[in-house]
Amino acid sequence: MPECQNCGSFVTEAYVRVFTPTDIDAPRVCPECEDMIRDGAEIREARSSRGG
Repeated sequence: MPECQNCGSFVTEAYVRVFTPTDIDAPRVCPECEDMIRDGAEIREARSSRGG
């Protein structure tokens, strides 16, 4: 099962298919990551807290 490389959370095959390049099996960040976000093709630290 695919896992997020940043936080280790489970991600679905559909999420991997949409948000990762074709040669990568696990995303670098996922919606569960509170400290990192996608910024175009890059990953960066979140500027503000996304926690609930």
